[in-house]
Amino acid sequence: MTSLPPADSLLMPLPPRPKSASAEATEWENEEILNVILPPREWMEGNQLWVQQVSSTPCTRVDVVNLEELLDTKLQQRQARQMGICPIRRELYSQCFDELIRQVTINCAERGLLLLRVQKEIQMTIAVYQTLYESSVAFGMRKTLQAEESKGDMGKKILELENEKQDLQKQLKEQKAESDEAEKREVEKQQVEEKKYTEEILFLKRTNQQLQTQLKQITAPKT
Repeated sequence: MTSLPPADSLLMPLPPRPKSASAEATEWENEEILNVILPPREWMEGNQLWVQQVSSTPCTRVDVVNLEELLDTKLQQRQARQMGICPIRRELYSQCFDELIRQVTINCAERGLLLLRVQKEIQMTIAVYQTLYESSVAFGMRKTLQAEESKGDMGKKILELENEKQDLQKQLKEQKAESDEAEKREVEKQQVEEKKYTEEILFLKRTNQQLQTQLKQITAPKT
């Protein structure tokens, strides 16, 4: 049992009437099909059960024009978006399609049932696309969160690497300073040793020369 039908629906209803226990057992074929396609709305008001069916009155060209004008008016009044996903626009166009099915069914029940089948297929396709859209949005949100987490972890890793780089550069600078100092000491040591070696050679040469002189004096014949 449904609640009171909305007053701004695009479907053309019959005036509500009390549901009588002595309702006729048979209905016109088109009315029966209409009731299957667009089930009557029922609601309680006080202790009385009310029923409202869609109209089975054939439509005219003026009715179609009025339906289009009413659709445009409702779209503007409810501020439906012209582009993108809009539940309001979808609802109003669905009501408009229901009204077109009603109008076609009155003239040709088979054509109305075929239109209903097309409508159901479209609704099913839209539902599938909506599910895919919601899944893709959820997937995108998960990926975004993962990317943010990865970005934070990557930032920490970069900071650690930067600190490690600075430490290594500091160590390299210290080791280079030590290497330069050791090289300087080694050069100075080598210079000292070379100087000492040179002095020893000169000393040995002078000593050798003195010995040679003394030897000549000793070995020289006496006159």
